[in-house]
Amino acid sequence: MTDKSYRLGEIADALGAKLRGDPDTLISSVATLGAAGPGQISFLANPAYAKYLTDTHASAVILSPEAAADCPTNVLLLDNPYLGYARLSHWFDPAPVAPAGIHPAAVVDDTATVDETASIGPHAVVEAGACIGAHVVVGAGSIVGARTSIGDHSILRPRVTLAHDVVVGRRCHILSGAVVGSDGFGFANEQGVWHRIAQLGGVVLGDDVEVGANTTIDRGALENTIIGDGVKLDNLIQVAHNVQIGDHSAMAALVGVAGSTRVGRHCVFGGASGVAGHLDIADHVHLTGMTLVTGDIREPGVYSSGTSADNNRSWRKNAVRFRQLDALARRVRELEKKTKG
Repeated sequence: MTDKSYRLGEIADALGAKLRGDPDTLISSVATLGAAGPGQISFLANPAYAKYLTDTHASAVILSPEAAADCPTNVLLLDNPYLGYARLSHWFDPAPVAPAGIHPAAVVDDTATVDETASIGPHAVVEAGACIGAHVVVGAGSIVGARTSIGDHSILRPRVTLAHDVVVGRRCHILSGAVVGSDGFGFANEQGVWHRIAQLGGVVLGDDVEVGANTTIDRGALENTIIGDGVKLDNLIQVAHNVQIGDHSAMAALVGVAGSTRVGRHCVFGGASGVAGHLDIADHVHLTGMTLVTGDIREPGVYSSGTSADNNRSWRKNAVRFRQLDALARRVRELEKKTKG
């Protein structure tokens, strides 16, 4: 919680919303429809929560014009209420503001460049030739590798590792435990013995990229791994070497993308999806959760694979039938030939 309050009219103007109600109502925090009380603002974006609207005690609600008739309090009308909530949430963010300057316990190489407005936290390490832009925050225990650059207003939460020769754009947000620029999984085999291949490329993150906690992005083998502008990666994602992800794509937790695959723009990958290597995925492709992609996808659309959970007895029967599908298909083809004959 913060100790700030804002006039409802001020909020409406900032969000570009149409206000129906008292512009002098003071708002001090955001809450759900069911839990909100006086002085709090809520929102309705998902119709499943409309049942809480008529009984809400919020001082104001952000919602669409279609839903406004049932609201008993002040309303802010927006075509996209969830976006309005997203923007307003930053007004009440209680996260501490990192002070500018280099903490005495940080280690910064003499050849590194750190803007005077940047914040370098305790036990952070900034290696030789690194460049830290204006208003950048490098959290406690984070590592910025040699010759790595971080664009203005980007944030590294505590314990982030950026390896050498990584480029981070402006306004990026990298969460704790993330590793960007780790070596790709590259080995040559000789008579059953694996020999390591040096990974000579780097990683380039565009502007406004978010990398979730404990997500890893491998550096390229020869060319760079590239993450486009506005890409959002959830926690525990693996992006292999030389992968390219197009602008404004988003991936949920546990997604894995194998090496040298190219993902288009505005794609959405559901949780635990997997994409094999050396594939091309078109723009505007949506993978539902746990989808496995083993071939190119050349057309936009929604793609799925796998089966939902079932009771074990039924699942075992269907698993046996699945193994019989090839033989069944051949029998159907033979019957079709005889029927046509």
